[in-house]
Amino acid sequence: MGHAMLYQEAKLLLIAGPCSLESETVCRRVAEVLAGLREKYPELNLVFKGSFDKANRTSLEGERGTGMEQGLELLALVRREYGLPVLTDIHERAQAAPVAEVCDVLQIPAFLCRQTDLLLAAAATGRVVNVKKGQFLAPEDMRHVSGKLREGGANEIWLTERGTTFGYRNLVVDMRGFPLMNALGFPTVFDATHSVQLPGGGDGRSSGRREFVPPLARAALAAGASGLFLETHPDPDQAISDGPNMVPLADLPALIEECLAVWGSLRK
Repeated sequence: MGHAMLYQEAKLLLIAGPCSLESETVCRRVAEVLAGLREKYPELNLVFKGSFDKANRTSLEGERGTGMEQGLELLALVRREYGLPVLTDIHERAQAAPVAEVCDVLQIPAFLCRQTDLLLAAAATGRVVNVKKGQFLAPEDMRHVSGKLREGGANEIWLTERGTTFGYRNLVVDMRGFPLMNALGFPTVFDATHSVQLPGGGDGRSSGRREFVPPLARAALAAGASGLFLETHPDPDQAISDGPNMVPLADLPALIEECLAVWGSLRK
C-alpha cells in the first residue's frame, strides 16, 4: 500500500513527544503544545512520538509503559483529535502490521537496527520507516541498513543519529555523521534527547544530562541534519522513563524557536 511522502525538504522535520505514552493526560498536554507550535510555525513538519513498550529497560524493575493495545488507542486519539501524524517503535515482526494501521511512521530502535526480519516487516507496511543508528555503528554503515529497507520495498526512509558509545555509560555525537548519512540520500534526524543519555548510569536505570540538549540540537542542524527528535514531558522528573534527558514541556517552545533560527539561517 502506498502513502504520500511525509518528509518535506522545505520544512524542518520535528519528531516530538513523551518517551513513554504513559497516560491520556500526558499525551493530551504534549499534543496541545505541539499543535500550537505547528500553528505558530508553518515551516515545522511535526510528528508526535510516543512508545507503548520500553522493551530495553536497564533492569526488570523499569516500567515498560502502556502495552500495544492501549498505546495504539492513545496514538489514534492524538492523530484524530490534534491532526498530528504519529510515530512509535516496534520491537518484533508481528507488531509491524497492527502498528501500521494506526501510525504514519514505524521506528526501529537503535539496538535493533541490524535485525533484518524486523526491518523487512516494517518496510512491507508501506509506512515511513525511521531507523535509529545503533550506538555501535559508523554512519557509513547505515547504507546496509537502508539497503535492507529499500530491498524490502520501503516507500520512505529516515535515518536517526542518537549518539555513539564512548567508554562506559556515556555517549558522544560525531557531527561528521550528518553529511555522511545525508550522502546516502535519506533525511537525517538528530535525536537530541537520547544522545545525552548516560546509559545505565542511574543505578539500574539510565541517567542523562538534559542541559546539553539545546547546544547539541543547534549544532546538529548547523552540521546538516534534516530534522530533530526531541522527547518532552510536562514533568520529566516524574516520567516513567528517560526523565533526566527529556526536555520540560514548558521549555520546548523557546528551544524550537532557537532551532528554527539555526535551520532557517542555512536556507537564506
